[in-house]
Amino acid sequence: MSTHPAPAQRLSLPPDITAVPFGDSALMVSLASGTVDERQRGSRRLREILLEVRPHGLLDVVAGVDSVLVEFDCLAVSHGQLAQTIRLAASGTGFHDEGANPGGKHFVIPLVVNEAFAPDLPDVALELGISQEAVLGHLEASVLNINLLASAMAPMMGRVEFPGQVSRCKEPRTNVAPGSVMVAGTNAIIQPFPGPTGWKVIGRTPLVVCDIREDPPTSFKSGDTVRFKVVPGSEWERLQGRFLRTDSYMIEEEH
Repeated sequence: MSTHPAPAQRLSLPPDITAVPFGDSALMVSLASGTVDERQRGSRRLREILLEVRPHGLLDVVAGVDSVLVEFDCLAVSHGQLAQTIRLAASGTGFHDEGANPGGKHFVIPLVVNEAFAPDLPDVALELGISQEAVLGHLEASVLNINLLASAMAPMMGRVEFPGQVSRCKEPRTNVAPGSVMVAGTNAIIQPFPGPTGWKVIGRTPLVVCDIREDPPTSFKSGDTVRFKVVPGSEWERLQGRFLRTDSYMIEEEH
């Protein structure tokens, strides 16, 4: 009797998932192969599946750039049991059919660039070997995926189609203004509140990306997409303080 799976069965085999123990009660789960974009999309899909299926013993799923940290009750399930459950859940929920998040939102975010708002733009241009205008051109041409919500609900996004990697600041800044748009590697992030950072600041949006008075406090989530639009400094006063929504800049973009 043959033990080889039939063609239809091969298509439903679990995706190539790596699950590494992370302490006594967590697993670091990621795709073992694929491009950067595929691994990032895969981590978002894994998180969605786990929150939907809620395997026995699951406590929380924390998103990373291209992985998820799965926290569980070690008295209810073992590392190996949960890893197997994750692979089976991914196999049975159309994991490979997931594209660019069909239910996701798309945001156009205005960006004001001047000497005060973009102190690191000259350094980024020098590092990449292109002009400052070209740096902004690459940023505007990139459709970025929100991979995760970092500290203070900051949207961490990738990938900016830069011709190389952007290094972090040699000396981190102790206080960066809210709305600052920053880059490192080929990722971008927006600073929701004043705070320190080692990322390079290349502009600032007048929109408010996180407001605790709103419910929910952000209008975006992981899997949504973003495109930046450089606007004149004269737009700052008119747009300042608006809460970021999908239509925050829709009317202005048409003009």
